[in-house]
Amino acid sequence: MTEATQTRILPSRVVWLGALFATEMVVVILAFQILSQIECRQTAIEGACRALRGLALGVMCVAFLLGIYLWARPEARQGFADICRDTPGGRISGLVHGGGFALILAPLGVVAPADMNANFHLIFPVLVAGAALAALGGLFWLARPGAWRSWLRGRGLSLLALFGLAALLPGLVVLLGPLWYQQVLTDITFIAVVVALSLVSDRVTVDPSVHIIGADDFLVQVADSCSGIEGFVLITVFLALFAALFRDDLRLKRFWLVIWPLALVASWMFNVLRITALLLIGAHLSPELAVNGFHSFAGWLMFSTLSIGVLIVVSRSGFVMRDVAEERAAPVASLAQDDVVGRILPFIVFALSGLIVQAFWSAPALGYPVQVAMMLGVLWWARGTVRRHLAMPGPLAGFAGLCVGVLWVLSAPAAAPDAALAALGGMSLALWAMLRIFGTVMLVPLIEEMFFRGYIQARLDQGGTASRVVAVLVSATLFAAMHGRWIEAGLAGLVFSLLYMRNGRLADAIAAHAVANAVIAGVALWRGDWSLI
Repeated sequence: MTEATQTRILPSRVVWLGALFATEMVVVILAFQILSQIECRQTAIEGACRALRGLALGVMCVAFLLGIYLWARPEARQGFADICRDTPGGRISGLVHGGGFALILAPLGVVAPADMNANFHLIFPVLVAGAALAALGGLFWLARPGAWRSWLRGRGLSLLALFGLAALLPGLVVLLGPLWYQQVLTDITFIAVVVALSLVSDRVTVDPSVHIIGADDFLVQVADSCSGIEGFVLITVFLALFAALFRDDLRLKRFWLVIWPLALVASWMFNVLRITALLLIGAHLSPELAVNGFHSFAGWLMFSTLSIGVLIVVSRSGFVMRDVAEERAAPVASLAQDDVVGRILPFIVFALSGLIVQAFWSAPALGYPVQVAMMLGVLWWARGTVRRHLAMPGPLAGFAGLCVGVLWVLSAPAAAPDAALAALGGMSLALWAMLRIFGTVMLVPLIEEMFFRGYIQARLDQGGTASRVVAVLVSATLFAAMHGRWIEAGLAGLVFSLLYMRNGRLADAIAAHAVANAVIAGVALWRGDWSLI
């Protein structure tokens, strides 16, 4: 492992672009899983639909297997880091990628969820075109085409074999379908789910003869395909690739006789927990989400992540690795100290927290404490960046924030009371309100300003008048797109952008945003109208 640890850490640009691509993949999966209910069997082009689903799974597998390859091949990893650092793609590639991503999501805003299956033959070309543009734009955003050709020279066949393996994985699971019907494995899985569910629910319904199980009024039939064979296949392929790439550093007998069986057991246990969690979601949150979850990409993502976790543990274990005790040749900077990552990652986590509460809470407002916890966690992780951008704001920031807050309240449309919040008890509502105000006033302004002004506006502002106008307009427009009331949010974003541009201090924009949110939160508390926020 000594050679593998001597390469420099990947540049921050690669890290945040990788995080962006991964987030976009999760957004696409969640969007099509929650906002639409596409069933390939109910479309006019079932084969094409299944192929597109398989392509998405293949992309996921490619990402994981490529990560293992770069982990094991320091010269390939160093070359990849060099081309991404020295020959990055330009804005056009980024726009192509963003356009492709928008094109993938476009059908969700045009076609009603109930009409998705009937119109899938019309949607399919749009999804394919969007996927192609997003993939090519993303690749060339990382590095230019010529740099990719140079990096691929001499290792093209190895990567082609790797991509072929990733593309075959979904099909391999289907070919191993007969293993699903091993009654013993299905019975053991069913019994384990019954035990796990009984630990957390008092109203468990079970019919072992047909493998029906549920909590409260939500019942499902645990099919043979839920036995966990997908996890067995994925974790075996990942371990096999790792063993082939690190064969000189591994104690192979211990790896295959101890680690592999333990990994299979861990995979099966995770599958039991996944089924139990879906049953609880169906019983207490959303039956539709739970049913979709049994057939979603979540299982593949979970099994793949587990596989990587197992490999990380193995790579640090002296029981399996021969030279694990050797230290790195040179210390590397902590990713948490990277200022660019510190401005971007909190916003990604914030956006992801919104998707999570939309997915798992029938009344998303009730999930706001989870968002607060996630925001606090990521801001603590990036506390070095936060400290660098906090300072005493000028008096203009407070006045501007007050004006924005008053304008937002005066222009707010009338809204009906939130029934879910009204159902909370006195103490529960008080605790929720405290967290809602804390997150709105203290956390959200910091996260949004570091991203929209501290990163996007600063990135686009090249010093000239034209570039500054573009930077302000783009920052304010994207900020408006994140909020339901576009005109008011756009004006607020314009004020915050001008404050930041005035003297280059992000603290002024943060303070104005916080004052505006404090005014809005205060009126919301006074009226009991939380739709204002």
